[in-house]
Amino acid sequence: MSELRFVRMGFGADRVDYQEAWDEQRRVHAARFADEVPDTVLLLEHPPVYTAGRRTEDSERPLDGTPVIDVDRGGKITWHGPGQLVGYPIQKLPRPVDVVAHVRRLEEALIRTCAEFGLETTRVEGRSGVWVLGDPVEQRPALGGLSLDFDPRLTDEEFDPRLNGPDYAPSNAGQRREDRKIAAIGIRVAKGVTMHGFALNVNPDNKWFDRIIPCGIRDAGVASLANELSRDVTIEEVLPVAERHLRDVLENAELRPRVIEKAPAA
Repeated sequence: MSELRFVRMGFGADRVDYQEAWDEQRRVHAARFADEVPDTVLLLEHPPVYTAGRRTEDSERPLDGTPVIDVDRGGKITWHGPGQLVGYPIQKLPRPVDVVAHVRRLEEALIRTCAEFGLETTRVEGRSGVWVLGDPVEQRPALGGLSLDFDPRLTDEEFDPRLNGPDYAPSNAGQRREDRKIAAIGIRVAKGVTMHGFALNVNPDNKWFDRIIPCGIRDAGVASLANELSRDVTIEEVLPVAERHLRDVLENAELRPRVIEKAPAA
């Protein structure tokens, strides 16, 4: 792959409005498709905003009617805001595009980033993104003095943590020793060029996630580098580390078209 171009759009007091960033993604996407610019990664921080991918269900949106921006990426609903490093890699990939391979590369770069700060993270089978694994179910602390055998999430697919108190809130998953997502990934590929990307929780107020069902997942929660490491970690510290690992993983990737298996002859 050719050398990546990184564009730092804005952080802190210069956070970038979601719509402005989305417009810039589309502009760069069109330029990349026309080979007018190289592969580009936009890095930024957003003001607080909820965005919903195409698979978001009504039951996963805020119960209080908080506005949500519907977007054209995959995945479900999530939150972006202060303390979260957002990256939008806009890359031209060989066709037919291997979307899963692209997601795995982003995960790998973020896993390496977390590791450099001393936090072990991993993938979870069947769930995109980067995760901090919780304890085995039988070793987790009981909620409300009850055995985990009575945890409603074990038997109710429609369990809604927002209706069951703070003990079940996504932001408290670390205290419950459950699996918790530290980086979400949602992408779109149009004309062989990627859009959207990842959001790494550095030091946000994770209570923002308690208004929604983050990524549509009811039996896990959210994490951040600062909470998991029990110390202050800033976007300023993480930015060059994430950029370095993204460059290493994405520039050195051996890009291949998705393999299409031919149906056996009748």
